Amino acid sequence: MESMGDLSRTHHCNQLGKEDVGKEITLMGWVLRRRDHGGVIFIDLRDRNGLTQVVFNPEHDEEVHTKAHGLRPEWVLAIRGTVVARPEGMINDKLHTGAIEVMVDELRILNKSQTPPFPLDEETEVSDNLRLQYRYLDLRRPGMADNFLLRHKAAQAIRTFLNSENFLEIETPILTRSTPEGARDYLVPSRVNAGKFYALPQSPQLFKQLLMVAGMDRYYQICRCFRDEDLRADRQPEFTQIDMELSFVREEDMYQVGEDLMAELFKECRNIDIPTPFPRMTYDEAINRFGTDKPDTRFGFELTDLSDIVKDASFKVFRQVVEKGGVVKAINATDCATFSRKDLDNLTSYASNFGAKGLAWVKMKADGEWQSPIAKFFKDEERAAMTLALEAKEGDLLLFQADKPATVHHVLAEIRLELARRKELIDKDTFDFLWVTDFPLVEYDEDAKRYTAIHHPFTMPNEDDLDLLESDPGKVKSRAYDMVLNGTEIGGGSLRIHQKDLQDRVFKAIGISDEEANDKFGFLLKALELGAPPHGGMAFGFDRLMMIITGRDSIRDVIAFPKTQKATCPLTEAPSGVARKQLTELYLRPDWEEK
Repeated sequence: MESMGDLSRTHHCNQLGKEDVGKEITLMGWVLRRRDHGGVIFIDLRDRNGLTQVVFNPEHDEEVHTKAHGLRPEWVLAIRGTVVARPEGMINDKLHTGAIEVMVDELRILNKSQTPPFPLDEETEVSDNLRLQYRYLDLRRPGMADNFLLRHKAAQAIRTFLNSENFLEIETPILTRSTPEGARDYLVPSRVNAGKFYALPQSPQLFKQLLMVAGMDRYYQICRCFRDEDLRADRQPEFTQIDMELSFVREEDMYQVGEDLMAELFKECRNIDIPTPFPRMTYDEAINRFGTDKPDTRFGFELTDLSDIVKDASFKVFRQVVEKGGVVKAINATDCATFSRKDLDNLTSYASNFGAKGLAWVKMKADGEWQSPIAKFFKDEERAAMTLALEAKEGDLLLFQADKPATVHHVLAEIRLELARRKELIDKDTFDFLWVTDFPLVEYDEDAKRYTAIHHPFTMPNEDDLDLLESDPGKVKSRAYDMVLNGTEIGGGSLRIHQKDLQDRVFKAIGISDEEANDKFGFLLKALELGAPPHGGMAFGFDRLMMIITGRDSIRDVIAFPKTQKATCPLTEAPSGVARKQLTELYLRPDWEEK
């Protein structure tokens, strides 16, 4: 192996063009491909920026050409040579460097490589576990490298925009105290405070509110957050958040900042002009129309409530559900009457994954005729009323759910998405933003037998609902808002409670006593009595945003070293056991026997 010696890189591998013909340059990178054409050896040299074709011609330099015979994929090279124009007919318009190549005068082999466990020169199917085990190789692949170049560009655009809007970037602590109102905390034992624990932050929520009390006025941070929760394609135990808080604001101010930030981000990263202002929809409207508070509005298939039409019907299944306080809703899957019985059985089985006890269906025929096992249970006027309500026509497929409202909404929301996937109705090049507003402040937890905060307990209630806090907290709306993009919640926030007496009332509404509130949040309550201004904030999931911007299906593809769905790292084999001495220093004793 050789050293770089006196060679110094002059260009990266995606930089050279026709204007550089005749220049003597030095490139360094990895061998992506090697081709031997009639004795002339061509190497695609790659770095994080792209490719340059380099040429070893025996007629130009036989010694260097002989040395190049041994080159293999992923060897690390330094080459010095002259930029030449590619011959006519050999230009590659798909590459930025496709009009030139480099005739090599000097070759240095800086390191060799064993055969990689999977090809790096193409988008081949590789298991997630193998990709994560060799993540440093996975990141060399051009598609993956592009994700992180774009992520860097996005982070710079975010900082540039927020700085221009008079925000201050301020760091908040990673080691803080546990405030178990939400997901489970990751705990860190303290060596110098025996028996005490820090918690890794689920968000900088309390600190950013305290910064508003401190008069910082406009704060932001691109920060790491930690939640010990079950993982999905869009969740990780540690993730990155674009966090901000502002003083003396109303909802309209927050919408403006959020929309302007998204417009700037998509313009910078995708050269797309995002129209503003974004549409708005209340929480109740989103649930009633789409079955979810994060609806994908790129396609139709909306939910229609048929409860009033079927409440007296002879079809006992529907009638009894309504009598017990449930609902009957349906989706008009337009132009889907071509589904076979097998298709419908598969759809019914899919619905059962989300709590459905069945899935009633109707195929619309000519003149409003129903083809369905349930058609005989309804009078002509009932069928006509449902057909009208669903705006159904010949060729449509009607899908019904009858159950508790939460179950019906969940099932039909998932069926709606599945239908769109099957019918290929989702345009990945469309970006539909939406604000969802007027969330409930609290929801009743049947297991805990008390109300819990929908967002967090520092969310400002709607002023018109304050009289209900003690008598009927479930009816109180909040001044919270979520930003939804293509059916994914990418961020959200709220106006915050800035007066201690109101914060005390909200704590009581969710079953937190004065003693518990002072124990967990005493420092915040004290701050609220010392001149806390009206303030609000929001946070965006940076990883989720980048997943959508890059067109990927998982946030693991835009996180450099992600965890698996079991929260493990195949690369470093974390989490791992630790020495008993380390546990002893932390005043911890394992409750298992050493093997």
